Amino acid sequence: MTTNNSIAATMADRPALGIGLRILSGVLFAAMSIFVKALSDHIPVGQIVFFRSAFALIPLVIFLRLRSEFPSGLATKRPLGHLLRSGFGAAAMFASFASIARLPLAEATLLSYLSPVFTAIAGVMILSERATVWRVGGVVMGAGGVFVLVWPELGQGTADSDRIVGYGLGLLMGLLTAFALIMVRSLNRSESPGAIAFYFVVVSMLGGVASLPFGWIWADMQSMILLVLAGIFGGLAHIAMTLAFRNAEASLLAPFEYLAIVWPVLADLLIFRAPISTAFLVALPLVLAGAGLAAMDGRRRSR
Repeated sequence: MTTNNSIAATMADRPALGIGLRILSGVLFAAMSIFVKALSDHIPVGQIVFFRSAFALIPLVIFLRLRSEFPSGLATKRPLGHLLRSGFGAAAMFASFASIARLPLAEATLLSYLSPVFTAIAGVMILSERATVWRVGGVVMGAGGVFVLVWPELGQGTADSDRIVGYGLGLLMGLLTAFALIMVRSLNRSESPGAIAFYFVVVSMLGGVASLPFGWIWADMQSMILLVLAGIFGGLAHIAMTLAFRNAEASLLAPFEYLAIVWPVLADLLIFRAPISTAFLVALPLVLAGAGLAAMDGRRRSR
């Protein structure tokens, strides 16, 4: 009879596969963001959220079906916990896509790396966890990175209000993601990762539908293709990341999480013809270092 320890051992004994899947997930998430950016100048955010979520169900359900987790694996004793986690996640998706619409893709993506910093803050303020040197250092460096990124806009007399709103939405996305991650940490004790992902996608889809009265448009064929691809690539990215953590330890995969910032930078330069600002280049190491310190503290406590 297979023991739980042997199952756990086989889930993290293929590091090369885990690293490859983590890199692949970063590429797929970047492709999804490129589609969202390309759509955001003429498709409402709520409509993008709906299609991204609805078509993400296709690869997700196939994946769960292959693992014999659909529909039996969706049974839950914590529906309110799923609703709260999914609500935070759906709101974070709205904020993320609205930020992508207003900022260069690289800057919007960089702000998403602040979620471990916000998680560290929330852990201290909400869960009464200890404020370690790692956490404080992560928060200070993350805040410094945000200040460097935003200051060129705030420091000039004619600030671009749309960019300021974009920065605010990016920070809100990081905060909401942090709350969602705290709920995931709680749900993981009793719920399957497949159920957590499935209910998040469903709630996000319903959130997109709720935005229908605020003005959806009739998308042309090219836009429809991009909407469908955004959903499928988003779903595949989530699956690749899940499998990465099943095949390699989180500490081994950590450096490859930050490799994903390369793809939005290349997309800005090669696809959207958006120059990389000096503020971004200075903020980049600060934000990534802050996120790394906060995430390292979380992994150290987990061990």
